[in-house]
Amino acid sequence: MIIIGIDPHKASVTAAALSPTSDAIGHRRLTTTAKTGSHLIAWAAAWPERLWAVEGAAGLGHGVAQQLVAAGEKVVDVPAKLAARARLLGSGSARKTDLTDAVSVASVALHAKLSVVTAESHAVVLRLLSDRRDDVVAQRTRTMNRLQVLLRDLEPGGAPRQLSTATAAAILAGVRPLTSADVQRKSVARDLLDDLRRADRQLKAMAKTISVEVAGSGTTLPEIQGIGDILAAKIIGHAGTVTRFESKSHFASYTGTAPVEASSGDVRRHRLNRAGNRQLNTALHTAAIVQARDGGPGRRHYDRKIAELKTPKEAQRSLKRQLANVVYRHLLDDHERQLKEAAA
Repeated sequence: MIIIGIDPHKASVTAAALSPTSDAIGHRRLTTTAKTGSHLIAWAAAWPERLWAVEGAAGLGHGVAQQLVAAGEKVVDVPAKLAARARLLGSGSARKTDLTDAVSVASVALHAKLSVVTAESHAVVLRLLSDRRDDVVAQRTRTMNRLQVLLRDLEPGGAPRQLSTATAAAILAGVRPLTSADVQRKSVARDLLDDLRRADRQLKAMAKTISVEVAGSGTTLPEIQGIGDILAAKIIGHAGTVTRFESKSHFASYTGTAPVEASSGDVRRHRLNRAGNRQLNTALHTAAIVQARDGGPGRRHYDRKIAELKTPKEAQRSLKRQLANVVYRHLLDDHERQLKEAAA
């Protein structure tokens, strides 16, 4: 099996082919175009038994990786950190060049177990929608904060903390500017109010689109208490293909809900895991808050941990950990069901 490592850049890609004994047997540098993948395949035609290893197949190498996958080639994703370590630990020069990086990428694929790159699935659609919604929500929050500052200066006592666009419009309608600065403040406040209304329309439209896409995905995640269409889209989008997780413990570690062991000698202890995918962690945190607040199995688990003299935060973290297992089970069951339906 010949391993072909690819070091991608915005305007070019460099490929290096290694034999099973790590001998360099060829290299090629190409300009990045819509036909880069087909040009690479034509160059590698002499090696029918081949595996492509792309550095950052979900990032800078996304384009060329997807081109190769679409052509039926087998592609694996090489994390940039692993490629950098292979280059530094190699027997040759540690100088960084595109060819050296491509060789390092191929070398990693020879010795490490890597994720196989697949064609983009429905999860990508949900992630794009979820991330875009997060951007609009963040922008709306910044706009609302700026409007609150202006209303504080225009209206004695300021505006209510929970401010709606209707309330803000009513406050602005009653403002009578006394100075030229206040005239400009009111004008800017009206612009911000228009921005808020636009964001609200966007969020309403996005919610409908997300609901349609989540229903189309066939997921059962919304059956879990505390997880609606918005959180389901975030979870599916950021989890991707569930089969890339070897177990529920692997999934929990990826979501940052599995505690990290920090034992020393006879002292056994664990600390909070601040790593992992923070978007997935946020989704599970939100669902855990809902379950701890409302009745049901989640609330009973929370109360049981409190009875064991756990702090409220510790009880909530335990609930998040159990919730990660439930989510993983749903994702796995959905995947297996979809495979059966496709085979039928």
